[in-house]
Amino acid sequence: MVAWLTKRARPRGRRSWGKLAIFMLIAHVVGLFSSVEALMSSRTSQGAIAWIVSLNTIPYVAVPTYWIFGRNTFEGYVTSRRDEDSELARALADKLGELRAHGVSWPQEHRHLAGVEQLAKLPYLGGNDATLLIDGEETFASIFAGIEAAERYLLVQFYIVRDDDLGRELQQRLIARASEGVEVYFLYDEIGSYKLPNAYLQALRDAGVNVHRFHSTRGPGNRFQLNFRNHRKIVVADGARAWVGGFNIGNEYLQGHEDLGPWRDTHLKLEGPAALALQLVFIEDWHWATEEVPDLPWEPSVPSVNGVPALILPTGPADRFETASLMIQQAIHSARERIWISSPYFVPDEGVQGMLKLAALNGIDVRILIPERPDNLLTFYAAYAFLGPLIDAGVEIHRYQEGFLHGKAFLVDDAWAAVGTVNLDNRSFRLNFEVTALIMDGEFASDVEAMFERDFARSRQMTVEDLLDRPLWHRVAGRGAYLFAPVL
Repeated sequence: MVAWLTKRARPRGRRSWGKLAIFMLIAHVVGLFSSVEALMSSRTSQGAIAWIVSLNTIPYVAVPTYWIFGRNTFEGYVTSRRDEDSELARALADKLGELRAHGVSWPQEHRHLAGVEQLAKLPYLGGNDATLLIDGEETFASIFAGIEAAERYLLVQFYIVRDDDLGRELQQRLIARASEGVEVYFLYDEIGSYKLPNAYLQALRDAGVNVHRFHSTRGPGNRFQLNFRNHRKIVVADGARAWVGGFNIGNEYLQGHEDLGPWRDTHLKLEGPAALALQLVFIEDWHWATEEVPDLPWEPSVPSVNGVPALILPTGPADRFETASLMIQQAIHSARERIWISSPYFVPDEGVQGMLKLAALNGIDVRILIPERPDNLLTFYAAYAFLGPLIDAGVEIHRYQEGFLHGKAFLVDDAWAAVGTVNLDNRSFRLNFEVTALIMDGEFASDVEAMFERDFARSRQMTVEDLLDRPLWHRVAGRGAYLFAPVL
């Protein structure tokens, strides 16, 4: 009987091993082809090497991870932007033609910034009013007043929208404007706002609001990718006024976070032709979500003939170049006296790190403002892997003490400043859709300077001793977290 059972078990065991061998062979073949794709598409040599090694040694884990988190190309969005015969390309060409009529030439002292305009693919526009908005009360009062004053249409886009007190206030204001005949377009990121209930969205739709999600998984080449986010926060009212910056929609952005304390953030209101440039950015995203181009008015509002010049710089994984990183590097390179940068997440690529060190070594006042208390532990620990060399070079690292710093801004000399959605990390540089408003005006730069000075007064400056006194586990955690920099 035992012999008979043994004979019966052997074929079944051989079949199991055969199936396992076939599975392993298929996994390694798929890993090989995926590594070729990684070789051709990875934007850094380190990333390419890491993916190629893992895809060919542990494909069972690496293949699904790569196709979800590892790709840098946003197919479909790229095609719609570059195909001159596409509906979007034709529509944008018409609008850009109208916008260029309000373009201004770069001042002679800033001619070196003309390359940023080429990255933006949008003109440098004059005749704007720019208002710096600091913290939630001031920002949301301004945005809600703009929504209330809209007469023709509203474009509203946020990365995070929560179904809480602030989120419902936004919802009811949009419903009220739609009931008055204002055309309202509402766009949210499907991953950032994954908790947003359908009932919230349905109430908007029932009121006549045009509601869509920005979803990175749309299109045959994007089915499994979850790594891209639309991190932009844009509100446009009647093409005349626009808001952009760090604020999402949630109670913590107004009332503070229960664990992190008061929320310190920065936003910007623009009136003038630059509002239409932000409208153009919104249309690109809306087209990806809906395959439609809204029929909107494009007559620019010019509140002041002597208004400030502004450049709207959209960046993202559909760009041919690493636009966000190049923008920061150009800002650092253009500084003659100082470059001050605020970012809640600080894991910059080697190019930006090198530029920061060189600027400090050349005697430029280089200051980085980051939070003391993190909401992302990986990013928090990863920063310790390279802060030492920056401090050694003379870069000042200031850690904000009074709550959570979430503002994204920078100041160059006394001449120009920027407010937007870009963090100094790989996610913002290569994976997120972001937008930045660059304002070339000494008075606006003075407002930003005063904002930074108040924040520095509420911060502590890091020293080399802060790094040397860390326990071993902290140093190991920092080096280990830095390995994840490509997806942070």
